Amino acid sequence: MVLMGGVGVPSFSTCCLFQTRPTRRLCLKFRLKPSSSHSVTTMALTNNTNERKLPVLLFDIMDTLVRDPFYQDVPAFFGMSLKELIDIKHPTAWIEFEKGLIDEMELARKFFKDGRDFDLEGLKNCMRSGYSYIEGIEPLLLSLKKNNYEMHAFTNYPIWYQLIEDKLKLSTYISWTFCSCTFGKRKPDTEFYNEVVRHLNVDPTNCIFVDDRQTNVEAATEVGIRGLHFKNVNLLCEKLSLMGIDISTDEE
Repeated sequence: MVLMGGVGVPSFSTCCLFQTRPTRRLCLKFRLKPSSSHSVTTMALTNNTNERKLPVLLFDIMDTLVRDPFYQDVPAFFGMSLKELIDIKHPTAWIEFEKGLIDEMELARKFFKDGRDFDLEGLKNCMRSGYSYIEGIEPLLLSLKKNNYEMHAFTNYPIWYQLIEDKLKLSTYISWTFCSCTFGKRKPDTEFYNEVVRHLNVDPTNCIFVDDRQTNVEAATEVGIRGLHFKNVNLLCEKLSLMGIDISTDEE
């Protein structure tokens, strides 16, 4: 039994290693020991299938579930280093695009400080090509889905999230519910987190949020959401299990 914040949660005897191999994906099953006590984080609502299973799981997308092509692919597309790109791009255009304040044509006009033209469709194709699941993430999402967890994207991203969806079909596992481009807010804005909680109509302690940026995780904890800093899928499996999340699978 592991104690977290004074609440007993089931311990586990094996570590989950979601690995991607050339021929197949391997997921070793977590075996959670029975617990005599149940916290809100592990409340499986079995008697009434219409009741909601808690906690709700919220996931950042870029570099948490999906590889972000901005840091390597996009500079290569423009024929420059990442530092050079950051130095000459407009300081707020992408943020405005992420918040839905400008459309992609306005982004193209403002992307560079000097207003130079570039191949917008080529950039979109570059980014589309660069999207892929972070290693081990897709089997984890599948396991969580099979265990009936409610999962939502909670991401800073523009309308181009549709490019990710078109390629990876992420909505097979989670809902694109909380995108900055539709809410006009970005993490770590506290009001964005509060709006998520209001929309879900749950106590913030009944939400777990996973993000690769520590500042976004800290902002979540400030409003009562339990946050996990994503580093790799194996550590995420361990942390979720310690919080009582069932990530077992029927496949050996």
